[in-house]
Amino acid sequence: MTELSHEDVLEILRLIEESSFDFLHFESGTLKLTVGRGGYGQVPPTQTAPEMHNQASRPGPTKPEPTAPEPAAPVDQETKPRERQGEMITAPVAGIFYVAPEPGAAPFVQLGDHVDEETTVGLIEVMKVFNAVNANVRGVISEICVENGDFVEFEQELFMVELDETELQGD
Repeated sequence: MTELSHEDVLEILRLIEESSFDFLHFESGTLKLTVGRGGYGQVPPTQTAPEMHNQASRPGPTKPEPTAPEPAAPVDQETKPRERQGEMITAPVAGIFYVAPEPGAAPFVQLGDHVDEETTVGLIEVMKVFNAVNANVRGVISEICVENGDFVEFEQELFMVELDETELQGD
């Protein structure tokens, strides 16, 4: 395969931007191209140019080593739990669910994280295509219903989001 020119790369980026895909990983021989949009795979500000180059040549997410869950905070037995109002984030497609952009990376979201409509909360891999899952709601992650590497069904519950007060007032 011949090398890609600067114009070829720009054309690929234009095609991805016009498509419904959030992520593309292409390999042919020694050529490896990874393209993402919509907040997926953004490079942390502390990452250097060589690290960015190495990241671009790595394959997409694979099932990372399991990590121990964080211990739950103790509950005060004398306080009544307040009624929780929330909304579920569900899987837009069936596939393999990933909590992070790559093995060893920090998860997109954790319990207690604030999210808004554009926040990427995970990825679902379908036939080597990675689809970003956005929160589509404003609030706080109050429950995680799936684990990294789980196969998820269409509209399966992934996260519970406790809605922000402004969201509750709008109902």
